[in-house]
Amino acid sequence: MGGKNKQRTKGNLRPSNSGRAAELLAKEQGTVPGFIGFGTSQSDLGYVPAIQGAEEIDSLVDSDFRMVLRKLSKKDVTTKLKAMQEFGTMCTERDTEVVKGVLPYWPRIFCKISLDHDRRVREATQQAFEKLILKVKKHLAPYLKSLMGYWLMAQCDTYTPAACAAKDAFEAAFPPSKQPEAIAFCKDEITSVLQDHLIKETPDTLSDPQTVPEEEREAKFYRVVTCSLLALKKLLCLLPDNELDSLEEKFKSLLSQNKFWKYGKHSIPQIRSAYFELVSALCQRIPQLMKEEASKVSPSVLLSIDDSDPIVCPALWEAVLYTLTTIEDCWLHVNAKKSVFPKLSSVVREGGRGLATVIYPYLLPFISKLPQTITDPKLDFFKNFLTSVVAGLSTERIKTSFSECSAVISAFFECLRFIMQQNLGEEEIEEMLVNDQLIPFIDVVLKDPRLQDGQLFNHLAETLSSWEAKVDVEKDDKTAHSLDKVLLNFWKRLSEICVEKINEPEADVKSVSGVSNLLQVLQKPKSSLKSNKKKVGKVRFADELPESNKENEKCVSSEGENSEGSELITEPSLTHNCSDLISPLRKKPLEDLVCKLAMMSINYVNERKSEQHLRFLSTLLSSFSSTQVFKMLLGDEKQSIVKAKPLEIARLAQKNPAVQFLYQKLIGWLNEDPRKDADFLVDILYSALRCCDNNMERKYVLDDLIEGDLKWNSILQVIEKACSSSDKHALVTPWLKGEILGEKLVTLSDHLCNKDLESSVSSESYFSERWALLSLVLSQHVKNDYLIGEVYVERIIVKLHETLSKAKELSEAENNDSSVSFICDVAYNYFSSAEGCLLMPSSEDLLLTLFQLCAQSKEKTHLPDFLVCKLKNTWLSGVNLLIHQTGNKYKQSTFLCLSALWLKNQVQSSPLDIKSLQVLLSAVDDLLNTLLESEDTNLLGVYIGSVMPSNSEWEKMRQSLPMQWLHRPLLEGRLSLNYECFKTDFKEQDTKKLPSHLCTSALLSKMILVALKKEVVLENNELEKIIAELLYSLQWYEELDNPPIFLTGFCEMLQKMNITYDNLCGLGNTSGLLQLLFNRSMENGTLWSLIIAKLILSRSVSSDEVKRHYRRKEGFFPLTEGNMHTIQSLCPFLSKEDKKEFIAQCIPPLLAWTKEDLCSTNGGFGHLAIFNSCLQTRSIDDGELLHGILKILISWKKDHEDIFLFSCNLSEVSPEILGVNIEIIRFLSLFLKYCSSPLAESEWDFIMCSMLAWLETTNENHALYSVPLVQLFACVSCDLACELSAFFDSATLDTIGNLPVNLISEWKEFFSQGIHSLLLPLLVTVTESEDTSETSFQNAMLKPMCETLTYIPKDQLLSQKLPSRLVAGQKTNLPEYLQTLLNTLAPLLLHRARPVQIAVYHMLYKLMPELPQYDQDNLKSYGDEEEEPALSPPAALMSLLSTQEDLLENVLGCIPVGQIVTIKPLSEDFCYVLGYLLTWKLILTFFKAASSQLRALYSMYLRKTKSLNKLLYHLFRLMPENPTYAETAIELSNKDPKTFFTEELQLSIRETATLPYHIPHLACSVYHMTLKDLPAMVRLWWNSSEKRVFNIVDRFTSKYVSNVLSFQEISSVQTSTQLFNGMTVKARATTREVMATYTIEDIVIELIIQLPSNYPLGSITVESGKRVGVAVQQWRNWMLQLSTYLTHQNGSIMEGLALWKNNVDKRFEGVEDCMICFSVIHGFNYSLPKKACRTCKKKFHSACLYKWFTSSNKSTCPLCRETFF
Repeated sequence: MGGKNKQRTKGNLRPSNSGRAAELLAKEQGTVPGFIGFGTSQSDLGYVPAIQGAEEIDSLVDSDFRMVLRKLSKKDVTTKLKAMQEFGTMCTERDTEVVKGVLPYWPRIFCKISLDHDRRVREATQQAFEKLILKVKKHLAPYLKSLMGYWLMAQCDTYTPAACAAKDAFEAAFPPSKQPEAIAFCKDEITSVLQDHLIKETPDTLSDPQTVPEEEREAKFYRVVTCSLLALKKLLCLLPDNELDSLEEKFKSLLSQNKFWKYGKHSIPQIRSAYFELVSALCQRIPQLMKEEASKVSPSVLLSIDDSDPIVCPALWEAVLYTLTTIEDCWLHVNAKKSVFPKLSSVVREGGRGLATVIYPYLLPFISKLPQTITDPKLDFFKNFLTSVVAGLSTERIKTSFSECSAVISAFFECLRFIMQQNLGEEEIEEMLVNDQLIPFIDVVLKDPRLQDGQLFNHLAETLSSWEAKVDVEKDDKTAHSLDKVLLNFWKRLSEICVEKINEPEADVKSVSGVSNLLQVLQKPKSSLKSNKKKVGKVRFADELPESNKENEKCVSSEGENSEGSELITEPSLTHNCSDLISPLRKKPLEDLVCKLAMMSINYVNERKSEQHLRFLSTLLSSFSSTQVFKMLLGDEKQSIVKAKPLEIARLAQKNPAVQFLYQKLIGWLNEDPRKDADFLVDILYSALRCCDNNMERKYVLDDLIEGDLKWNSILQVIEKACSSSDKHALVTPWLKGEILGEKLVTLSDHLCNKDLESSVSSESYFSERWALLSLVLSQHVKNDYLIGEVYVERIIVKLHETLSKAKELSEAENNDSSVSFICDVAYNYFSSAEGCLLMPSSEDLLLTLFQLCAQSKEKTHLPDFLVCKLKNTWLSGVNLLIHQTGNKYKQSTFLCLSALWLKNQVQSSPLDIKSLQVLLSAVDDLLNTLLESEDTNLLGVYIGSVMPSNSEWEKMRQSLPMQWLHRPLLEGRLSLNYECFKTDFKEQDTKKLPSHLCTSALLSKMILVALKKEVVLENNELEKIIAELLYSLQWYEELDNPPIFLTGFCEMLQKMNITYDNLCGLGNTSGLLQLLFNRSMENGTLWSLIIAKLILSRSVSSDEVKRHYRRKEGFFPLTEGNMHTIQSLCPFLSKEDKKEFIAQCIPPLLAWTKEDLCSTNGGFGHLAIFNSCLQTRSIDDGELLHGILKILISWKKDHEDIFLFSCNLSEVSPEILGVNIEIIRFLSLFLKYCSSPLAESEWDFIMCSMLAWLETTNENHALYSVPLVQLFACVSCDLACELSAFFDSATLDTIGNLPVNLISEWKEFFSQGIHSLLLPLLVTVTESEDTSETSFQNAMLKPMCETLTYIPKDQLLSQKLPSRLVAGQKTNLPEYLQTLLNTLAPLLLHRARPVQIAVYHMLYKLMPELPQYDQDNLKSYGDEEEEPALSPPAALMSLLSTQEDLLENVLGCIPVGQIVTIKPLSEDFCYVLGYLLTWKLILTFFKAASSQLRALYSMYLRKTKSLNKLLYHLFRLMPENPTYAETAIELSNKDPKTFFTEELQLSIRETATLPYHIPHLACSVYHMTLKDLPAMVRLWWNSSEKRVFNIVDRFTSKYVSNVLSFQEISSVQTSTQLFNGMTVKARATTREVMATYTIEDIVIELIIQLPSNYPLGSITVESGKRVGVAVQQWRNWMLQLSTYLTHQNGSIMEGLALWKNNVDKRFEGVEDCMICFSVIHGFNYSLPKKACRTCKKKFHSACLYKWFTSSNKSTCPLCRETFF
């Protein structure tokens, strides 16, 4: 075949498509050969009109249809399927006329494709056919005959969906009434087609053997045969009777064919099944014909009787019965005894081989049709037959399947009754049936409980009933006599087997229960077979009467169904009503048997205490509780009851043997060692009570029993039994409601609840039984009423409540064992079950206590977790019950009122910590979610309203919030104050307890969150008020400087619970919220103003929305604190125009104030504060205006100089004056920042002199810094000094030109000196105080002060006169004043405040380059000692470093190198790490400033102390994995990204936004310096580190640092100004190479130094270039020396080259090499060989010799091996 993807040969005109081939044929020959369809008879070949020529087809068929019809003839399944679906769609969519054109071609296609192998195609064909029928309707008629045969077959398709589709199509064509007519119309054609398929066709004729595989051909053939057989059956069933005769001939010819009869033995079960169905239909419809073929039918059917295929079996047995019925002489053609019966017997013996439910119902009709001649001798035949049936019952399969077991038992009894009925009077058979069949059968079933499910006892009872009924009706008849005899014999034999089962000391449990079940069933008046779930098909014999007492039976079962428990159907009480219904023929023998068995059992119980017999006795008595039986049980014992019993009881016992039995026997049994499952004894108790005459007698007996005789567990069982059955409940109702039981239960609850207080130790079960009893009487309801008297229920609940209330006082261990858990169970059951009963007041109190225990934390309640969980479930079930009560009862509910009050009190009055608040909120959440389920939608709103505090309560809570929040707004200038208001402080309060305002706002927010989710509407703007208070709480927290951990925890908890402003506003309508906030802000200012600013800032509210509330600017004046704060908060968000208006309002008042008014809010202070706020947002660009205000201030100074706090003591000054000064200073700072126009000399004088005077005030009053306004004054004074310092520091030549002439020199000589001489001592003083945290308000002035100090010039720093501070024993070469400065400042690097650390760093940084020269001067003393010489960097720094190393070991020591640690900004660890890194920066700066020789000594010291190693380890814990700047992502990728190594670190004191990057950036900076200045030492450390660290360091350095360093190193070579005599140095940046050319006389040496990719870790390679006039050995030596210098010296390449050149020069000068290191100049300490050997006169470096001696452990000369002196 031509595949799809093959290349078609060029010019190949042969089409691959069969359609095109047909087209070609038509062109060449003029016609297309006709295709033969399936004919309807031999004479008519049934040619379906072929397509004649291309032009004719156009006129007949639509082109689309033509295409689809072509596709249908393809072989491919998918093509056919899609084409058929398309055909169906087109039939629906096209016009009728177009579709009609297809009809002539449809039969051929349909007949072929409806037999297609693929089932989907067959289904689609039928669906398309239906659509065709619906379109063309009656126009199909002419084509019916050619279609109908295949159509019928399609309806019998083995693939059900295809068959259903064909049936749907058939019903669409013909309504049910017309179907027989249509079939009759085509009957001949149908028969011919089906006959052909059955007789003529073979697999090879149906399918093409060339193309279709054999397996597929056979499958199709088998399916066609099956369909044909079933279609024939369908034809027979549908044809009207009058049409049958005409087909007789055709059927005759079919039946005459042997091939047809062979289908009965076919290997395919579907074919056999269809065949037997057809046989049944033939027997039914054409019996005459079948009789003629008896010789073929009989063996074909009857000899297949043992076919056990589940598909064949139902059809086969139907065929068997039809054969027996239709063909009377069928037995002539088969041998019954040899062929048929053995087969039947083997099937039945094997239990129907898994088909019992199919086969057994046919057995009775089968034996009923057997003629007498076949069954002779009857006795043997029936005996064998029934024996086989019984044998079948013992197969394992039957035992395990209920339905099969039932089928066998049902068949056995039907056959037994039939045989009995047919052979009454024949004693042999009667005896055989009872003795050999029925009794053994019962015996088998009694032994195996699995078989008892098959309803054997019910069948037995029904059989007996039918016999008894017959005896009653035909009293004196011979039949009656025979049956009477049979019954007598039966009871006698039954009695024997029952006695045999019971009369054994160790009676078999299964047999005993079997006997009791049997007796129970027999005792019922009617069997309950009819109440079985399925409708049981039953056979009734022709001469048998309809079963009597149908009505009675209906009564019984309906009564059973309506009552509560299903047990009631078997309730013995019915026996009393119905005992008269039992036939006397049964009553007497049954009672005799019962008495006999009871007697036997009691004997065993008395003699052997056999529990098995006692249980049997219990079931017997529950069914047969009569005085006669009890009398029998008492026997001859006549003991009287104990004398102590009351008179009524004694009389009752004499009168009633049952009561006597109860006292004499039963109580003893009940009180024996308690059994786990003694409920059967309680059943006996009920049986005895049933024999009492009335309920009062029963009450007497029970009351008497519980007074002393019955134990608690027995009472529990008695009550449980009463609950489980309404019948038993009716017997004991008066007793249950009585007071004796009630009082006893109240006493019991008291005893149980106080059990902890008693010392008596009892078992766990002892208590749990009693609790179970309490739970039962509280939770069980009968007809919506309590089980016991209501008054007792109430008293029990009060007891439980009292106990719960005491639980808090116990410890957790005591609560673990306490009764709380049991109380929970009892209360839970009580609440869960009390649906109809209203709650009592006492139970609402109990509910409240449960709720309170759950809403408080464990610390208060001391309850273990499992109990809390139980309590929660319990109170939730109670609340659930409460809200679902009918009527408006909960309006008066005490629980809801009291719980709301309690909640309100909890959050307002009792201090809560976070844990307690969480527990409370969680409980409230549960409560509200339960309340939401109420039908009353207002309930939740009312509840929230009752928890809501009043306005005055809110105010009180707001005032009790500590005032520290004011610190930050004051410092940042967001709010201005001119009075002291700092009353409360955290230190006075308990630091773990949350303020009540926070708790209340959290609780109410949580409540409205729950309410809003369910869209509950709240009244009185409660929503807005609550949100406002929540915002107040959150703003208060946000403004705190250093909030305690528990407050941070509180905010995190709110976030977790989704209690946020956005959530609350998103859920409810908060239109009035902003107005409310605005009103409060105008009224009170403070936090309310900040809230509005925060909302605008967080984009929750737009500034336009705020605008609506301040349309009139005049509304803000005259100024009050509220108005002022509101304007200050709004300033950042106002437009320029708005600000100008406010400024215009402020300026005139500034001119006109008297001295008093200057300080008031509505005077100078307030208006200047607003002006400052506007200025702070850079909205004033009017220079004249600013100068104007400056002039006003200068005029104030003239008029009221005493207001200006110059060099004075602040302890006496009023806060109003302080406030004004703060605003004036603030203005001057802002003025300097934002005013661009030049100032006059007098203005500069005013500003600078005032600044210095204020600073003096600040300096003098440092003792008062704890007063907030003084602290603020200090801050703004230092700020002003800082602004001035910054101004002059950044002054350029251009700006200097605009300044007055002497200003710069005055600044440098006087003002700058003045500032620093005040502030440096002040820094020392202030840092000695205890509280050192940067964020604490006390240290707020540290920031501006320290920032000012960073501007101190070096010369001023060196000239500072600080108190002398020297350390004993400190090695130093520094002069005293420098050492004092170092000793004073260095320890401050450890200070807890970051500004101090940074300021000190900046100051010391300026000193560092000055220090090495002092060591240089003393260098001579460190010369040639024997050991390696080392020199410490400044001792003050090194002692500080060792302290820091210890601290850092604690912080970072436990973290592996390479794992990055994130240090929390401003934490204690942050300060340690910062100080440590800054110290190292200083040491490295110092190191860099030193000469090469000093560096060698310093590095030796660092190596000895291992400080550098520690630093490097720490750096790899602190440097980030990716040290790129965060913002570089935005930049273009082609640039090199900025990293912490390429960018310089700006250590800013004020800027805190970059704090998280401080440590990582600083660490990178230090690492960079270390690599640059101490490369050799880092290399040494790297090479000696473990492999993991080695790799981490290598990777990181190569990736981020090497490029930067290489570039800097090469650049420094290129830009170096150092000139060498006789050596030139060049650098190539791209190849990272440095070329040095050394020339001396005729010698030329060229060296190429190559930097590695991981520079400076890897070794630098030295390669040789040109070499002229030098020996190879000498050349190698020099290269090795240069390589050694570059590797081991801590300096740059240029320094290494200089060293090497020096070495070579010395060599040429005639200095000999040291013979240890082969170098003139020592590579590390740069010394010359000086130590000479006395023997060989060779000189060595002292360091080399020292190493030689220590490593070889000898003191001989390395060359001549003589002792070295």
